[in-house]
Amino acid sequence: MADRLLETKRRYWHRIDDRRMLGNGGAERLCDELFAPEVRFFGPHPINDLSGRDALKERLWRPLLASFPDLERRTDILLVGEFNDGIWLSSTGYFVGTFKADWLGIPATRKPTWLRYGWFDRVKDGQVCESYVILDIPSVMMQAGVWPLSPPLGLDTLAPGPATRDGVDLHSMDAAGAEKSKTLVEAMIAGLMRYDGQNLPSMGMIRFWTERFQWYGPAPIGTVRGHQDYERGHQRPFLNAFPDRVGGDHKCRIGDSAYVASTGWPSIRATHSGGGWLGLAPTGRRISMRVMDFWRREEAMLAENWVFIDLPDLLRQMDVDVFARMGELRAVR
Repeated sequence: MADRLLETKRRYWHRIDDRRMLGNGGAERLCDELFAPEVRFFGPHPINDLSGRDALKERLWRPLLASFPDLERRTDILLVGEFNDGIWLSSTGYFVGTFKADWLGIPATRKPTWLRYGWFDRVKDGQVCESYVILDIPSVMMQAGVWPLSPPLGLDTLAPGPATRDGVDLHSMDAAGAEKSKTLVEAMIAGLMRYDGQNLPSMGMIRFWTERFQWYGPAPIGTVRGHQDYERGHQRPFLNAFPDRVGGDHKCRIGDSAYVASTGWPSIRATHSGGGWLGLAPTGRRISMRVMDFWRREEAMLAENWVFIDLPDLLRQMDVDVFARMGELRAVR
């Protein structure tokens, strides 16, 4: 099975190809090569659910290429594995291009812009039949100077690829390492759910993460480093805002050597009952979160975590329309 998975990863890679130019018809060709005609696509708000390859071209690729005509894809991590009897590939990195025309109401800057992505594809009969995708759209707003909520508590910067520079391995697979990585991640997630509501150490995270681990969150949350910075920049405000959160409904979780990738659609359900997160007062609304994570293991601990939350979708449930707010901010300016 390992040989079959590795060959699937190679074929997929040769289609998406690192730094592949997507303009001048490249995205259309990629869709025709990679996606089944009846593909089901689950994307970020406001793109959301699409049915079929033609809808994917019309709603995602054509508007994106109209705004970023020289778009290219830079892949930092590419994983393959089995989940619920299906073969999945997951990747993260950036699309980068010159922002020449408005996109989703975000004003064009005429400058190079980096759009971070998390992407999960289920493959059947050599083509992608199901996709889950989060694009860090708020990051594009921030780069354009029109993010309408509070600045991040973490560092506002591009999230680097793995420190070990081995996020795309097309030559080998370590099945035992993959299982070790997945077991570690699942134990860590179980610890997250043991929070006593008062004391962050009750979750036991120090047992799972290296002393100076890197956590690369969505742009409005930012990047943090190490336990103290993580508690300050993300964990404490997040748990204060959503104290009753529960997880589940995972669409995919795979291990590939020292890496693990997981997504739920949604994977968290909670009540927004505390204030301060993203500068917002509590709304009392019941919400769900579309989430993606990519982890890298070092020996027996986790060293890096790339995190995606579909924030526009989450905020919409809290009666905060970031696109409308952005439009008002843009009009004032």
